[in-house]
Amino acid sequence: MDDIILFSQLNDFIFCPISIYFHNLYGKMDTMLFQNTDQINGTNAHEAIDKGRYSTKKKILQGASLYCERYRLCGKLDTFDIDKGILTERKKKITTVYDGYIFQLYAQYFSLTEAGYAIRQIRLYSLDDNKVFQVKAPNEDTEMLARFENTIKALREFQPEGFIQTNTAKCGRCIYEPACDRSALAQ
Repeated sequence: MDDIILFSQLNDFIFCPISIYFHNLYGKMDTMLFQNTDQINGTNAHEAIDKGRYSTKKKILQGASLYCERYRLCGKLDTFDIDKGILTERKKKITTVYDGYIFQLYAQYFSLTEAGYAIRQIRLYSLDDNKVFQVKAPNEDTEMLARFENTIKALREFQPEGFIQTNTAKCGRCIYEPACDRSALAQ
């Protein structure tokens, strides 16, 4: 699998590599058929960004399609304040800062820097409780950058045959678990 990776697949892959298969399988199907409350709420929270209604300021980029040549990644920008140099990835509610969240920010970061934008700060924003989580830039956190690059490599090299999820907590939160033949809950 050596093609372009979507930003969102970085987070999905860390959660469970098989979830990418199911996401592609269900595709454009009515999400009400398989999404749970958390996914529906997250989608609704992102609607203003996706439709370009988050801000009318010309210096706020939002929902733009991005591409990172260095890592062959593409996806949607959440928000970037051009004047302040602040890149923000918004989530419905953040209780734990997962690597996948940071990797989505890194994908946007590298895409924007390749396009010539100066980024001074990157952060996560939790919509439900209005909390901001500062994230170190990739050049300030070599360990996280290495994990980002290793995840991209692992995603490209992933072979689903033989993969069995062993984390029951992940399977318990997975919207695809009822259809999955690799669930840790079924063992």
